[in-house]
Amino acid sequence: MLLVLPEITAPAMLTFGPSQVMNDDAYYKFCTANPGLRIERSPQGEIIIVPPAGGESDYRSTEAVIQLGSWAKKEGRGKAFGSSVEFILPSGAAYSPDAAWLSNERLSKLTKQQRRRFLPVCPEFVIEVMSPSDRLKAAKDKMLAWMAEGVELAWLIDGDNETVYIYRAGSQKPEKRTGIATLSGEGPVDGFVLDLRAIWAGL
Repeated sequence: MLLVLPEITAPAMLTFGPSQVMNDDAYYKFCTANPGLRIERSPQGEIIIVPPAGGESDYRSTEAVIQLGSWAKKEGRGKAFGSSVEFILPSGAAYSPDAAWLSNERLSKLTKQQRRRFLPVCPEFVIEVMSPSDRLKAAKDKMLAWMAEGVELAWLIDGDNETVYIYRAGSQKPEKRTGIATLSGEGPVDGFVLDLRAIWAGL
């Protein structure tokens, strides 16, 4: 199915009837048939079309990916991913984080074929970077959805307000930190330190 959509500046949602909800194979084919769109799927099977990132938002996200990837390569216990990856989660949701870290232990449970498509596994660590079109409540709801799927640690970064919301497994509320220059990982990414100065500066 090829979609032709008008220009969008906020996420758009397509809702199908129960008989039309796509299984994982059909969803993968749908996404590959529409390579120009950033597509996610809700636990209810709704298709979410995400607008492309602006220059500053992508720069900030890329900065996080570069730092996480460099650390992961040196540390060796897992792999870092950017916003092009998509994870098929236990609820059936399919989400693409701005940055993520997946342990070699979890990755080893996937077949080679599974690794070549959307990854049917939940990463241990996720970073989401807010864009100007994002609303804080919706961004926080997405973080809670990640945590409900099995993420152990997640950071929501609001670059414009120099604020990070830290989500930890088992905690009811995120920790809010503002105006910090660095942020230290813990749990699955203990030892990772994100330098936030370039993210705060933006373009």
